[in-house]
Amino acid sequence: MSSASQWQWETATAGAVAGFATVAAMHPLDVVRTRFQVHDGRVSNLPNYKNTAHAILTIARLEGLGGLYAGFSPAVLGSTVSWGLYFFFYGRAKQRYSKNRDEQLSPGLHLASAAEAGALVSLCTNPIWLVKTRLQLQTPLHQTQPYSGFYDALRTIVREEGWAALYKGLLPSLFLVSHGAIQFTAYEELRKVVVDFKSKKSRRHSGSADSVLNSVDYAALGASSKVAAILLSYPFQVMRSRLQQRPSSEGIPRYMDSWHVIRETVRFEGVRGFYKGITPNLLKNVPAASITFIVYENVLKFLKFARTNE
Repeated sequence: MSSASQWQWETATAGAVAGFATVAAMHPLDVVRTRFQVHDGRVSNLPNYKNTAHAILTIARLEGLGGLYAGFSPAVLGSTVSWGLYFFFYGRAKQRYSKNRDEQLSPGLHLASAAEAGALVSLCTNPIWLVKTRLQLQTPLHQTQPYSGFYDALRTIVREEGWAALYKGLLPSLFLVSHGAIQFTAYEELRKVVVDFKSKKSRRHSGSADSVLNSVDYAALGASSKVAAILLSYPFQVMRSRLQQRPSSEGIPRYMDSWHVIRETVRFEGVRGFYKGITPNLLKNVPAASITFIVYENVLKFLKFARTNE
């Protein structure tokens, strides 16, 4: 296997492991976030939660552990596949834009690499996220026959709504490419700054990132880059969740398209409606970003170490 192919395989593996660890730790907050996002105050089949803590306690009391981990299977599958594909496509794009792997890319090329990777991942994984959203929104108040699981949801959606329904919410998902682009660009640029600062401080001007940075640094970098990405791209997450809701028992969708979501949200909720659920989202994603990058960087280090010792 060539060194380039080996490096891409290591990158994809590290991303997949990081994605799984993130989902397992933070899924209950993901359920709460999704329910807040679609709650526009005009839907009767969703509980009314006061805040994040109240939502978690209410779900645990009324639905048990299964409610807090609703949609866990597609979340694990989607996150693991997404992170694996994302790091893989991102790594390949960076290689293509760079003449050699040791050459630093400009912020614009980091942005282009992240955007390209995000678009490809969105096209591959939208059906998984659609099922995850619908499973998370199933509550005792629903009047339609609930999905029994991931595969039942896929079969039912295709049978009742057609194959095109699996790609509901794709347009805001493609706009959400900006989330990954912002996050990874911020991460890479902050990483350079921290490496330069710590190298100068320790007088190791030629030190690599692996030898200079530790897990605390990776956690701080991951959290900082995630906050920037969330604040700028969150409205698209709300739009996607609202579009991916299950139609009524009569087969009528709550929202017809992205423009319909924008009009109705502005009309009844104002700009604040586009930031519903941002508190559990921050609580979930800021620590999650730290976990992801700590696991990713350390798994990558381990794989590189194992390869050099072969």
